[in-house]
Amino acid sequence: MSIEFDNNMPIYIQIMNYIKKEIVIGNLKAGDKIPAVRELALELQINPNTVQRTFQELERDGIVETKRGLGRYVTSEESKIMEIKKEMAGDLLGRFIQGMQELGFANNDIVTIVAQAVNEEDKE
Repeated sequence: MSIEFDNNMPIYIQIMNYIKKEIVIGNLKAGDKIPAVRELALELQINPNTVQRTFQELERDGIVETKRGLGRYVTSEESKIMEIKKEMAGDLLGRFIQGMQELGFANNDIVTIVAQAVNEEDKE
């Protein structure tokens, strides 16, 4: 696992986002075991408390499940994984729309530009 940390955002949130993305794109599948706290902390060269906080937040959100004595696993609830995917898409789309509006594009222009880009992709 390789993450380039951004100083403008808490590390535990960056790790959470990375793990969520790995789940959404299928690199971590429903039921897969998540690395142990110490293992991930060593790999990322960060404090184990940060990793522990990340896992607690993921568990609170229902993304990760703890099986006593066995470790942590990606939730087996496909609906939860789809919810994460939609949430991430909404965040990405929101940032895109805000950026386009900051460039001076009206909403109708944004829709047109996106439609043209999608049509270009379909031709390839």
